Amino acid sequence: MQRTKLKIGLVQQSVADNDKATNWNKSAEQVAKLAAEGCECILLQELHSTLYFCQQEDTDAFDLAEPIPGAATDFFGALAEKHNIVLVTSLFEKRGSGLYHNTAVVFDRSKEIAGKYRKMHIPDDPGFYEKFYFTPGDMGFTPIETSVGKLGVLVCWDQWYPEAARLMAMAGADLLFYPTAIGWDTTDTEEEQSRQHGAWETIQRSHAVANSVPVIVANRTGFEASPVAGDPGIQFWGQSFITGPQGEILAKAEADGETTLSVELDLTRTEKVKRIWPYFRDRRIDAYEDLTKRWRD
Repeated sequence: MQRTKLKIGLVQQSVADNDKATNWNKSAEQVAKLAAEGCECILLQELHSTLYFCQQEDTDAFDLAEPIPGAATDFFGALAEKHNIVLVTSLFEKRGSGLYHNTAVVFDRSKEIAGKYRKMHIPDDPGFYEKFYFTPGDMGFTPIETSVGKLGVLVCWDQWYPEAARLMAMAGADLLFYPTAIGWDTTDTEEEQSRQHGAWETIQRSHAVANSVPVIVANRTGFEASPVAGDPGIQFWGQSFITGPQGEILAKAEADGETTLSVELDLTRTEKVKRIWPYFRDRRIDAYEDLTKRWRD
């Protein structure tokens, strides 16, 4: 029998240092809280084990990466098994010597890895020098099968690309997840900061609308100073949120402060919405061939 309800949760937290054990245990406390509230599926933010190290290009930062499986997957797999939950984590993966990825790992009520996704779109902007660290993903856009449904897991910069969300939905994703680490340049004006955050929330809500599925977004919060003298650092803007299949906000965190969110989703709404708004039926797939080009020159 297909389930009709799912209580889902996320953790929004700050990171003070690169002490992985401390940060893992901090996340584990919040996961335990959400599980006690009845959440069966929980999302952690992007690269939750450490500070956001991509504010500079530093070869020593590769020491923060670890193999999958490894110590981190052992810890979070045990956590998922202990609380009988589906857990979506975000790790700095050392795939091989000189080869690293930004990788989401999913556990399904056990220590075993249910699936993983390697971040496909990699940014390279002031304070976000991710191309130095992460090789683009090579696993495509394939939902991860779990006991609560097919999870379309994407990561941060992927959230700006409707193609990624669409391909996950076309492969049957029941939910879209975005572990994220995004914030403001403190030298920007308040008006510009507001525009940036508004665009970020709008694009992800639009993925829910266009694909008629709930979207779950966990962002980090707090200020992280730049290790580069004179750089402004990043004020992560928090405001994690959960939407329904029409982009409606069901829960939203504040910009500042660590917190958790939880929502009981009505999974039957996705089918109802898709019947009323049949976007997939009306797609003109015969006319979209140029979408695979870089530009229509």
